[in-house]
Amino acid sequence: MSSKKSGKKSRSSMIQRVWKYIKKCLWTIEDKPVKIDKWDPAAVKNALDDAAKKVLKEKYGYVESNRLMDLRLLICTLAVAFSLFALVWDYLRPFPESRPVLIICVLSYFVLMGVLTVYTTYVEKGIFLVALQKDEAGVDPDNKWELSSMLKKYDDLYHLSMTFTDGKTGINRSEEFSKCVSNYFDENGVLCFDLFEPEIRLLQSKISAEGKKD
Repeated sequence: MSSKKSGKKSRSSMIQRVWKYIKKCLWTIEDKPVKIDKWDPAAVKNALDDAAKKVLKEKYGYVESNRLMDLRLLICTLAVAFSLFALVWDYLRPFPESRPVLIICVLSYFVLMGVLTVYTTYVEKGIFLVALQKDEAGVDPDNKWELSSMLKKYDDLYHLSMTFTDGKTGINRSEEFSKCVSNYFDENGVLCFDLFEPEIRLLQSKISAEGKKD
């Protein structure tokens, strides 16, 4: 009997150790503090952008819309498709027989690259998140929240803009702030999420308050 009890205890202790290890792994993946090279502007901007996205998606429960990114991927996919078609066609029908098709594909590629440049400059405009606020009753159209940011090279000012679009009226409201990135990172390059999160909440609350006044 004692051997059976000891066997059960050993199995239960092993299960507990395995469960602790699993929880530790989950913590490492999801909640590990973000550490970056604080002298790398792109890494700094991406870390702050991801933190802002996390606030809207996890703290407020907004649903991310990938339509903006999907259109950019579609343009890139078409450009790559023209390149691959030109490569295959030239292999099947070597130059100069493939010359007309190659010209069309090359021109199409550069036209699509121009379209992509215009799209990222005038449509995306630095937007890294489009989130939908679902209507609780499921009757009215979704409200839309957009986040866009900018961090110039060799500059320490992080510019963040939040825009709200009312699903019913189409009215836009926006708020923004510009602050030094050193406010949100420690000397080791670890993002202080507890200092950055209130900034996002403040923008959201200001926009929501303006809507209640209207």
